[in-house]
Amino acid sequence: MSKQYDLVVIGGGPAGYEAAIRAAQLGMKVACIEKRVHKGKPSLGGTCLNVGCIPSKALLDSSHRYESTIHDLGAHGITTGDVAIDITTMVARKDKVVDQLTSGIAALFVGNKIEWLQGTGKLLAGKKVQFTPLDGGEVQTLDATNVILASGSVPVNIPVAPINEQEIVDSTGALDFTTVPATLGVIGAGVIGLELGSVWRRLGSEVVVFEALDTFLPAADKAVAKEAQKILTKQGLDIRLNAKVTATQIADGKVTVNYNQAGEDKVQVFDKLIVCVGRKAYAADLLADDSGIKLTERGLIDVNDQCLTSVEGVYAIGDLVRGPMLAHKAMEEGVMAVERIHGQAAQVNYDTIISVIYTSPEIAWVGLSEEAAIAKGHEVKTGQFSFAVNGRALASGDTAGFVKFVADAKTDRLLGMHVIGASAGDIVHQGMIALEFVSSIEDLQLMTFAHPTLSEVVHEAALSVDGRAIHAIQRKRKA
Repeated sequence: MSKQYDLVVIGGGPAGYEAAIRAAQLGMKVACIEKRVHKGKPSLGGTCLNVGCIPSKALLDSSHRYESTIHDLGAHGITTGDVAIDITTMVARKDKVVDQLTSGIAALFVGNKIEWLQGTGKLLAGKKVQFTPLDGGEVQTLDATNVILASGSVPVNIPVAPINEQEIVDSTGALDFTTVPATLGVIGAGVIGLELGSVWRRLGSEVVVFEALDTFLPAADKAVAKEAQKILTKQGLDIRLNAKVTATQIADGKVTVNYNQAGEDKVQVFDKLIVCVGRKAYAADLLADDSGIKLTERGLIDVNDQCLTSVEGVYAIGDLVRGPMLAHKAMEEGVMAVERIHGQAAQVNYDTIISVIYTSPEIAWVGLSEEAAIAKGHEVKTGQFSFAVNGRALASGDTAGFVKFVADAKTDRLLGMHVIGASAGDIVHQGMIALEFVSSIEDLQLMTFAHPTLSEVVHEAALSVDGRAIHAIQRKRKA
C-alpha cells in the first residue's frame, strides 16, 4: 500500500531541507528522503553542513586564529609563550559545530511535522517515488502530488590521482587530517582548493597548488584575481598555473606527483595530496528510465527558469541543474519551487547570486566583472578604493584589498561589485541589494555610511567611479 504526500523531496541538503520546511509552513504534507550517514549516524544538511561549507569554515577560523596568535598579536602589545595547535581538538570542534547544525535541521523537521525518510529515493513514472530504507526494510512506493529532486553533487575524481583516503584525498578527507602534513599538494586552484590549502598552510604545511588553467580565478574580476594571487602567494601558497597533473604514484606513505607545466614535465613528492577539481551532479539511480525527465547535454536535469522539469509537478533544484553550485542559490531555488507549487509568483534573480571565497582576505563578487560587462556590450566606468587608508581597517590591522564597482557609463546603472578584503563576504551584500533595486552609482554616492566602518570603503569606491573619492587623490577626468 502506497503512502500519499503533497510533496516528496529527494535530498536533505540545503536545497531539499529548505524546500521541505517552506512546504510544511504552507500546510503541505511533506516527506524528505535523505540517505547520508555522517560519523556513524543519519544526517540532514547535505554536503554543505556535513563535509563542505560549514566544516571547512570551522577549520578556516581555527587556523586563522592560530596564525594570528603567532604573527599578529605582537603589534598590539600582546605577548604569548609557545603557541601550539592540537589538531585532534580542532577537528573535534569542527565536528561539534557540524553536529549542532545538522541536529538543528532534524529538530526543525520534527517541529514542522516533516517526515524524514532515511534511505534513497527514485523517481518513477507518474510522479511516484520509490523509497528504499537504509536499514534494509521493505521498499515502498510513495504517491506524490509534487516532487522536488535535490540530490546535490559529489567531488569529481580524476584517473591520474585516484582517491585512496590516505595519501590522496578529496575535499572530504582533507577535513579530517589527524596531523599537519609537512608537504601538501592541492590539485585545483578554485574555491575549495584555495580554502583547504589555506587551512593547512596556516598550520605549517608547505602547500603547492596545481592549476591546469593558465589564468587564476577566471570567474573573478581580473583586478581582484590579480590582487588575490599576489596576496595568497605572499602568504606562502605556491600557486602553479598552467600545471596539469599527469600521474601519481604512492610509495612509503608519500605521493609522487608528475605534472606538466607550460610544456615542461616535472615531478614533486608530497605527504598528502588533495584533489579539488570541481563537483558533478549526483543523480545515481535517481531517475527511472520511464520517469519522463529530460537531461541536458551536460547530464544535468533540464529545467526552466522556475526549476520545473519536463514533467508537470516535478522540480529539480541546486547542483542538479544549471547555474553555480552554491548552497544559497540552491536554497532559494527550493523555496521558489515550493511557492510555485503553492501558486505564488516566486522567482530567483540569477543575476544577483553572490560568490565568496573564504580565504584571508576574503574574496567576493556579485553581478558583472569589468571584463564580462564589456563583453556584453556595455560602455563601462569603474571605481576602486583600498582598505589600506580606511580608519577601521587600519585600527584592526585588516588593510589588504579593495572594493571595486563596475557601472554603465551611459546610464550610471550599477553592474557589479567586487571585493577582496576583510569581511568581503558580508560587505558584498550591499552591492547585491543595490543590484536588486536597480540602483545607480549615484544612489550609493548619496548614502551616508557610518564612521568608522569597513563599509566606508564601499562609499569611497562608489564615489571614485566619478573621480569623487575623498580619501584618495583622484585623477582629473576628461570632461
